[in-house]
Amino acid sequence: MSRLTKAIARIDAANRQDPNTVEIDGTRIPAELIYGERMSAMLARVYPDASELLQIAVRAQHIRRWEIPRDSYPMDRPGYLRWRKELGRKHAEWTSEILETTGYNADEIARVGTLLRKENLRRDAETQALEDIAALVFLAHYADDFAAKHPPEKVVTILVKTLAKMSAHGHEAASALDLSPGVRSALEVAVAQASAGS
Repeated sequence: MSRLTKAIARIDAANRQDPNTVEIDGTRIPAELIYGERMSAMLARVYPDASELLQIAVRAQHIRRWEIPRDSYPMDRPGYLRWRKELGRKHAEWTSEILETTGYNADEIARVGTLLRKENLRRDAETQALEDIAALVFLAHYADDFAAKHPPEKVVTILVKTLAKMSAHGHEAASALDLSPGVRSALEVAVAQASAGS
């Protein structure tokens, strides 16, 4: 078994402990386990030549996320930003613990941590790729549920913000996704608004 295979298996083992589940084809599956699998599948589709370290960071994007719930921070914008920063730090820490036992050296572990903390977004191609994949997985698998819970204008606002964090390659991949009519329509409005504001 390669060190990458071992690392992915241990990330999955951690996410298999998620008490939150989603139903897939009649079976309840831990939410963060399926999220990690969706992230890896999207990476293989959009960035097929991704490095080993980016593959790890993508799989670990939400590792043990349920342990730091959103409502553990104030439900305002500063609270949200603090929560996201702490998540990045803990995702990097938890993943580092796994990589230390699966054959990765200190520089490699540090690199994965940099990716998971989303450092140097825009300037670092791999950090940008990770951001693209997270946005694409949201659009492909979670945007419908989000749209069902929020008014259309909020959906468009979120999609505008999502597009702003993506690269041109990410935008191209988003246009090729098989989206529901509602999400496709909202995305088209968001693209128009983003273009008008640029």
